[in-house]
Amino acid sequence: MWAAIALSFGLAMDATAVAAARGLGGRRADDLIVLPLLFGGFQSGMAALGWLVGAWGGSYLQPWDAWIAFALLLGLGGKMIVDGWRSRADSGDVLDGTVRTSIAVYLALAIATSIDAAAAGLTLPILAVPPWLSLALIGGVTAACTLAGHLLGRALGDKLGPRLGMAGGLVLVAIGVHMVLG
Repeated sequence: MWAAIALSFGLAMDATAVAAARGLGGRRADDLIVLPLLFGGFQSGMAALGWLVGAWGGSYLQPWDAWIAFALLLGLGGKMIVDGWRSRADSGDVLDGTVRTSIAVYLALAIATSIDAAAAGLTLPILAVPPWLSLALIGGVTAACTLAGHLLGRALGDKLGPRLGMAGGLVLVAIGVHMVLG
């Protein structure tokens, strides 16, 4: 059971960092609901997919998973850096003090942070708990950590200013580089 809990927290860290980065630059109330639900759901779903695909063709997909996550995080982090560099009012990303976010951005973030869960899904059969319990732990822990990370990011962003979103972008890029360099 402890292995499943440790795996859940380990997988949640990328999502937590990304949620904190989003919190630095965004003040949308719906991020507090959407991010935990999407990140928790995708982490759990990708772990289940990894468990299923691992039996079929895991060796074909594994060499590319870090590069896919890197590309997504580099693009999103780069956008946050550029938006922070510009005046938010001039960039067109702010409406009534809130950062507009499309569902495509939410989905890209959820996919990018859950790619490692697909690889971890290969290990679910060797844990001493039923796979459904491991999947529930992965999703629940990720959702809770995402919420906490976003709230912390918002608190820091309120104290340190709106351009701190650039730091959040740098965090996303760093996570992507770390995934590639391993």
